Amino acid sequence: MNNHSENTTPTPNAWGLTPILLFVVLVVATGLVTNDITAMPILVAFFISAGFALCLNPKDQKLSFADKIQRFCEGGGNKNIILLVLIFLLAGAFYAVTIDIGARDATVNMALQFVPSALILPGLFLICCFISFAMGTSMGTITALSPIGAGLAESLGLPVELALGIVVGGAMFGDNLSFVSDTTIAATRTQGVQLKDKFKANLIVAIPACIVTMAMLLFIDVDTSGLVEAGDYDVWRILPYFLIIAFALGGFNVITVLAVGIASACIVGLVQGSFTALSMMQSIQKGMGWMQDLAMIAITIGGIVALMHQNGGSYLAD
Repeated sequence: MNNHSENTTPTPNAWGLTPILLFVVLVVATGLVTNDITAMPILVAFFISAGFALCLNPKDQKLSFADKIQRFCEGGGNKNIILLVLIFLLAGAFYAVTIDIGARDATVNMALQFVPSALILPGLFLICCFISFAMGTSMGTITALSPIGAGLAESLGLPVELALGIVVGGAMFGDNLSFVSDTTIAATRTQGVQLKDKFKANLIVAIPACIVTMAMLLFIDVDTSGLVEAGDYDVWRILPYFLIIAFALGGFNVITVLAVGIASACIVGLVQGSFTALSMMQSIQKGMGWMQDLAMIAITIGGIVALMHQNGGSYLAD
């Protein structure tokens, strides 16, 4: 039966699409009930959808539960899915190691020292753009720089909401262009697109928005007399960020890009005493742990898509 299902094109079947529709309903309905769109745990929602998909059958066929589980595992273990999982884990390791060596804080301090006081708001926006672009995480950038943005707002006598809006906007802008963002990696790998090609395409949309934002921030009057001087920084701690950007623009494979970033951050951390060899490995493990949920989501989605394909959901457009 298993060989027959693999060699025969499934009959188009609307029920084959219902697992992903169930996922959307679970997330949206839970968000409406709780007034929090993030209330439903994403991985749990996907597991419920996977369970529902296992209850379905192709049109005019009856598959055993063992065959369905086999198909789910084949989808989740697809070589592209496993590659995504590997990339996610490496991206988490890079994120954690660069934070632990102080790369993020050094970048902020360096930027604040070179940004003229009159351009502090556009400068804050660009700092957020660069850090999010280099680290590949908008939420991590927002978490790290929100206190800095709030502090600047208090020093300048501006609404805190304005500064936080600048932080969020810059973080989203940088993450959208980042070479090591999980969403960028997933999009390029699943569509067979080179990282630099997506980067070039995104620039067409992102650059005009960035220019308009910078221009609007320039028209905001600020009193910079209360600004506190930025702290000292070590340019070597920022080196991993520049390396991954350079290697990515050079067209290197994303695995190579992340490996260079992690290796350079580890070397800088060891040389400068930011951590020992053991704590360095613990930092790598910590970062990989941050990405475990995302890795499991990718595997589960792969399994669900395989079941949807087997049940004829992907043939409705033919």
